[in-house]
Amino acid sequence: MFSKSKINDPSPQKADAPKPAGHDKPQDAPKPAAPQGDYKSTAPKAKPPASVLSSDLHVTGNMKTTGDIQVEGTVEGDIRAHLLTIGETATIKGEVIADDVVINGRIVGRVRGLKVRLTSTARVEGDIIHKTIAIESGAHFEGSVQRQDDPLNPKAKTAEPAAKPAEPKQS
Repeated sequence: MFSKSKINDPSPQKADAPKPAGHDKPQDAPKPAAPQGDYKSTAPKAKPPASVLSSDLHVTGNMKTTGDIQVEGTVEGDIRAHLLTIGETATIKGEVIADDVVINGRIVGRVRGLKVRLTSTARVEGDIIHKTIAIESGAHFEGSVQRQDDPLNPKAKTAEPAAKPAEPKQS
């Protein structure tokens, strides 16, 4: 009635024991492949935080990055970035080119961006070339707005910008 033949038989446990040991050996074999796995895991690195230019900083010259920039100070020059945030205390005198542009402060110059957002504290004196734009109530804007499918490319749709300056010359 109570049989130990299959339930408590020590021989299947011994047979099972070499199998995990055999599995340990293949696990030891992938360990040299683990650095490759580590290499692959380091490839998609976490996005670094935005570079911040503080309110007491004055930059003269152009800036270019594939990352994000938050400007709180003054920049006299062109800025090219992935995400550009212009703080309320910031003043930019030059061309701004970015995938995403959020303007809380002042820009004197052309703005080129896939997504351009002027908040209620924004002051822009210059043309805006965009794919999508949002202008909050209270924003000050003086210039022209032009939609382009590829606003980051300055050579895109050169015929239309050439025609627009001809109209003011005739006036």
